[in-house]
Amino acid sequence: MDVLALLLFIAAIIIAFVRHVNVGIVALAVGVICVRLFGMTDKTLIGGISSSMFCTLVGITLLFAVIKDTGALDLLAKKIVAATGNRVWLLPIAMYIAGFVVAGVGPGAIPALAIIPALAVTTAIQVGYNPLMLAIIGELGLMAGRMTILTPEAAIITDAASKAGFSGVMMTVLICQTLITLVYGVIVFVAYKGYKLKAPLHEREADLPAFTKNQLFSLSGIIMMLVFMIALKINIGLAAFASAAILVLCGVAKDGECLKHLPWGTILMVLGVGALLGVVDKVGGIKLMSSAISSIMTSSTATPLMGISAGLLSLVSSALGVVYPTMMPMCADIANQVGGVSPVALMAAVGSGGSMAGLSPMSTGGALILAAMGTNIENFNSTKQTKVFVQLLILAAGALFVIAVVSGLTFDAITDLTFHP
Repeated sequence: MDVLALLLFIAAIIIAFVRHVNVGIVALAVGVICVRLFGMTDKTLIGGISSSMFCTLVGITLLFAVIKDTGALDLLAKKIVAATGNRVWLLPIAMYIAGFVVAGVGPGAIPALAIIPALAVTTAIQVGYNPLMLAIIGELGLMAGRMTILTPEAAIITDAASKAGFSGVMMTVLICQTLITLVYGVIVFVAYKGYKLKAPLHEREADLPAFTKNQLFSLSGIIMMLVFMIALKINIGLAAFASAAILVLCGVAKDGECLKHLPWGTILMVLGVGALLGVVDKVGGIKLMSSAISSIMTSSTATPLMGISAGLLSLVSSALGVVYPTMMPMCADIANQVGGVSPVALMAAVGSGGSMAGLSPMSTGGALILAAMGTNIENFNSTKQTKVFVQLLILAAGALFVIAVVSGLTFDAITDLTFHP
């Protein structure tokens, strides 16, 4: 059952790609077959359609559709691009730093994910960069920033580490995560040939108009969303809905026009594939892969394999809510069983795997990149959606490969240098 479920999941993606059909539609159709093959009910498949992901995607894309309708988002991107002058190579660096800072000053990855993909995609379109490339680099920055001592992620990891008898682990985790995101950021930049953009397609800063009052008010919706999330502890999707509602009620934009610009095809794609993946997980497909990986752990492979295992678990669950609280306490026991490996290095690997698997289109990070591209790119049809979906899958898999290599080569050495119990 577990092997068959994995094969059917892969088949659904291949069929959709070859036939140029929205992969969410195909995934739900395959899911109908799966629940009958595996003795489940339709409620299992329907229950796998994540209401939380729906709320997040629709809420955030609606808020940014309202802001975009005023022209504020495009003008902001133009001003960012114009500020670089002819130094177009600064933009990927600036986007990485922006992601790091927005996440690292306290909010963590989730609030930063509401801002960075939309800003990165809009900026990339203005300058001529590949939107997917710049969005990935921005998200890699926030994945590093989420490991500063100020974030909710740090609180969870510190608590889990202290229960296992370790304190002061966050500096090591932060250095390891920053290293691995920088390495992968360079790989992504080279793979998408970002270095070939020599002449940026932008206007001079002096030629750009000032923000209107309406545009400034629309941009304040982002601040309202962050206040709702951080100060009032409101869910990210609901906070975005509330901010969008306030802007619409104040006459900033027409809700009907903004709803038309939501990337409904992308939303269906993410939810449909997520529902099928939930069925695969229930029959043990994800556990099968994770168990196969853990069964071959040795002192030299334990660190990279822990990172990959955390990444696989992150595909079907929240890194913040499930992966870190579950796997961080396991690191000390695994280190004792295997021998010759630092439990703190294992914790850093779990941190990296749990974060970077979020580039998958089934996770929040990848899904929001898809949604941002659907909102900002004209004629983002099912063929283009499926192509980007597959690219995100490949990028997530590539991230796990890079985690395996970099963590295996460096994490133990970094731990020896930076962690002193």
